[in-house]
Amino acid sequence: LTLERARTLVAEHVREPHLLVHALAVSAAMGRMAAHFGQDEAYWQAVGYLHDVDFERYPDAHLAHVRELLEPEGIDEEVIRAVEAHGWGICSDVEPLSLMEKSLFTVDELTGIVQATALMRPAGIADLGVSSVMKKFKDKRFAAKCDREVIRKGCAMLGMEVSEVAGLCIEGMRGFMEELGIG
Repeated sequence: LTLERARTLVAEHVREPHLLVHALAVSAAMGRMAAHFGQDEAYWQAVGYLHDVDFERYPDAHLAHVRELLEPEGIDEEVIRAVEAHGWGICSDVEPLSLMEKSLFTVDELTGIVQATALMRPAGIADLGVSSVMKKFKDKRFAAKCDREVIRKGCAMLGMEVSEVAGLCIEGMRGFMEELGIG
């Protein structure tokens, strides 16, 4: 799976601008997570971009149709499983096991808090520090739809602190700040 292929597949199923921005944010964060773990950045970015491919079409059955959308496209089991695992305990019973799966599970929610924090700042993400994100992370009313418990659980699975993963998300997303609208 390449990022170009992921973008093509997502374009076939997703039209909502906010979902496309979210796909890019998660992709950017996944690239940085891959670099942190010494993994293939481009591949992890592609998986991150693809993760919500079924959400617009099946919002009430998110991840239940991923396999039927992706298998006929020749997408391999590792990618399908990672996509399914990012909703573990929410809308999927596929537990994240690999570093890629655990990272996707964690950054899916965390990128929302990072992005919302960046939107509140005059310079956006350009000078955003981890401490600002952590302050907003503690405020349950801020970006209230971002599930802090999922983030904590994901960080624990990775053996990392929330602040460390937040820093990686910031770094990854900073490289795409203009496209994300947070520059």
